[in-house]
Amino acid sequence: MSTTLEQTIATIPRMRPPEIGDAVRDRWDSLTKPRGSLGRLESDVVRMAEIQGVSTPSAGRRCMYVFCGDHGITEEGVSLYPSVVTREMVKNFVRGGAAINVLCRQLAITTFVVDAGVSGPPLDGVVDCRVAAGTRNFRRGPAMSREQAATAIERGIELAHDAAASFDLAGLGEMGIGNSTAASALLCVLAGVAPKDAVGRGTGLDDVGVAHKCAVLIEALAFHECDPADPLGVASAIGGFEIVMMAGFILGAASLRLPVVLDGFISGAAFLVARAFCPAVSELVFFGHRSAEHGHTRLLAHGGPPLLDLGLRLGEGTGAALAMGLLSSGVALFREMATFAEAAVSDVKALED
Repeated sequence: MSTTLEQTIATIPRMRPPEIGDAVRDRWDSLTKPRGSLGRLESDVVRMAEIQGVSTPSAGRRCMYVFCGDHGITEEGVSLYPSVVTREMVKNFVRGGAAINVLCRQLAITTFVVDAGVSGPPLDGVVDCRVAAGTRNFRRGPAMSREQAATAIERGIELAHDAAASFDLAGLGEMGIGNSTAASALLCVLAGVAPKDAVGRGTGLDDVGVAHKCAVLIEALAFHECDPADPLGVASAIGGFEIVMMAGFILGAASLRLPVVLDGFISGAAFLVARAFCPAVSELVFFGHRSAEHGHTRLLAHGGPPLLDLGLRLGEGTGAALAMGLLSSGVALFREMATFAEAAVSDVKALED
């Protein structure tokens, strides 16, 4: 394990500060509304404050990191789309024409497109963190070396430091043809889920395509015999550069008290990698939405309840962006609503006392 990774894990908070949670709950109860009437918004804002380590949380400065990488496993016919689509979509992100660009513009979220390992020559307009030009086919060998996996994690940690210096809330999205197969593999190894329960349609496979994808995954897992107690080994064997880099970002953000909103199935797999290094990150992230991808509900059982459930399966960070808007609204309510005393409104609970 690298020094950077060790130091990052060592500084991740192991428990929420109870005094902060109590202070936030007390303010919620003092605002001009029935107690608890904003439901999960109230508890999610409490958690935002606990993660940030302050009694008045902030969400005004928001960013989205879209991690992109190619996957050698596409050689096995596990996706409807060829790998070149990854590169084409990265160019679309840079031009601002993708769904995630539209949502981020609407919600005032600053967008960063990260080249974690896209095939072909370097691209203009991206944050260049590429480890290599795509992973290898993990049905026939490791997706990457342990050194490459460590590099991806370290670069994710570095990006989290950049984000924490300028933003209050970060979202994670991704793009990579074939990455749902890598995510399914990680779900199997790190959460003990059977391949048939981990594999989904990805970009739109039919039943025959899903069955083939599952067969490829079973063979790959049998080939590697991954040890879940060795997360770096698991990441290098069956991961993707964008997934492993997101795991590094999650760890770095947790150590810096930067709340992170995960998107769907792929960023959820990155969470599983980060959690394998440090279980405490489970308390320090938000799950943006429940993806329609088959394995995501199984994954969420090892994480937490999603903020939204809209049947989305686009990726890119779209579900995370929508959830960030919801969290930001909760923080605004908490910060800007009047108290009963300020509004000269009778507090029913106070009258009862």
